[in-house]
Amino acid sequence: MNRTLLQAVTAILALVPVATGAIGLSGTGDPLYAGSGIPALPVLDSNMRFFGGLWIGLGLAMFWLVPTIEKQTVLFRAIWCAIFLGGVGRVLSIVFIGLPPAPFIGFTALELVGAPLFIWWQYRVALSAGLAAHARATPAA
Repeated sequence: MNRTLLQAVTAILALVPVATGAIGLSGTGDPLYAGSGIPALPVLDSNMRFFGGLWIGLGLAMFWLVPTIEKQTVLFRAIWCAIFLGGVGRVLSIVFIGLPPAPFIGFTALELVGAPLFIWWQYRVALSAGLAAHARATPAA
């Protein structure tokens, strides 16, 4: 579980929110939803574009922390906690609406299981770099 591998995996995973967020900026015209008959309601389109922009921002934050990933514990955890909460939202959707297509089940697993594992992995990398304070995410005095 070394630093370089965590950096590489984080950079690869950061491509997902940047790319899908850019697509999400097309709102209700997003190819994922375009064929589903979702109406182009202004509030829905506005929210979809807004969340597309947030998703891009999250991906860019992931790219930003890669070079000093062992020192970026607070941001790393904030990002993965947000992703985890997104997975909770997907579970609520499954409970109240029904199962999404198969790839989204995989996304849900990554969000709910992967998030804690990535936080643990970064913790181990920070510890091995001798950055115990960063690993504990304690504020600097």
